[in-house]
Amino acid sequence: MPASESGRRGFLRSACRHCIGFSVFAALPALAQDLSAVRVPPRFTRPAADTDEGGLWGLVDREEGRIKRSPLTIRDRALQEYLQDLVARLSGEHAPDIRVHAVRMPRFNAMMAPNGMMIVWSGLLLRVENEAQLAAILGHELGHYLERHQVEQLRSAKTHAVLSTMVGMVGGVGGFVGQVGLLASQFAFSREHESRADRMGMRLMRHAGYDGREAAAVWDNLLSEFRITDGSAAGKNPDLFTTHPGTADRRDELLQLAGAAGGLTGEERYRKVIAPLRLGWIQDEVKRGQYEESLVVFNRLLKRDPKDAEILFARGEVHRLRDEQGDGDRALADLEQAAALPAVPALAFRSLGLIHKQRKDAAAATRAFEGYLARMPDAPDAAMVRAYLGELKS
Repeated sequence: MPASESGRRGFLRSACRHCIGFSVFAALPALAQDLSAVRVPPRFTRPAADTDEGGLWGLVDREEGRIKRSPLTIRDRALQEYLQDLVARLSGEHAPDIRVHAVRMPRFNAMMAPNGMMIVWSGLLLRVENEAQLAAILGHELGHYLERHQVEQLRSAKTHAVLSTMVGMVGGVGGFVGQVGLLASQFAFSREHESRADRMGMRLMRHAGYDGREAAAVWDNLLSEFRITDGSAAGKNPDLFTTHPGTADRRDELLQLAGAAGGLTGEERYRKVIAPLRLGWIQDEVKRGQYEESLVVFNRLLKRDPKDAEILFARGEVHRLRDEQGDGDRALADLEQAAALPAVPALAFRSLGLIHKQRKDAAAATRAFEGYLARMPDAPDAAMVRAYLGELKS
């Protein structure tokens, strides 16, 4: 197995032992429990600085300052206000204590720190299909915060290994993400913690009026990506799911907790908020180089909207870059379909030009490259594209 693939799989194994990426692998015993019995605690007071908990808060406070200054932090006011509003709907009186930071990282991931800091990865924002699915993820992370699971883990540690890990780990978002597997292994939540966070998260989600069944949809969607590398064993591999049930059990348990009452999904509102940022996240996903997983995501999104020009471009670009048998034709079909739509990204014309140039169709390549420059005359690669046009016309 190549080193990069081994590292990626190691990331997934470690992340799944934690609650990273929605903690979608947690068990849910006592399914018939009435969620009305799940009580949201009153607002927390800041612990004294000379306690272990206070020390942990202080460390994360300092690192949160670094995250705010990181170039990976997404500084879009509309998105920030939207995420804060969604958290406020879920968390009630705790809302003033919670700060949400969206970071540009192409992974399905979210986490919550004990001081009220929440981090949401752009790869997660790209993958969720509506506001209810996002509420399911954030609700689960809030569940860990409201149940004070990080503090319980710290108090149960025999040494200060967890605290020292936090010191080394949260050195800005870049270092944090790069070593997230280490944090997961040092600070993994127990089966009971995951179960409690799921119940609390579902309670928050339903109380805010969202359709709890969307939590199961998130699970199914993420598992479809895992199946690309694990096949039919996805969700059953013991080194990946040591304390967690199989995929069908997970889906059924979430659906049972959700009930059949329905609720809000908020798809249109969610799509409107992420629209200005989405193309950049899509490009990040393509650049990850995990083409098979990306195709699962893009195929799923195109089932929901077959005329999504950005996703058609993205799927075409994945086929063009993967360049396996038949990929050239697939890429051409997607890119041409995207080019015929009003919201086509200018980059689709550059990709079309490169395909036609490779196929030695000078006329088609020229039209595509000229279309690209007409839409992006100051593109970073404009000089190179003009050089291509010079070659094609000579």
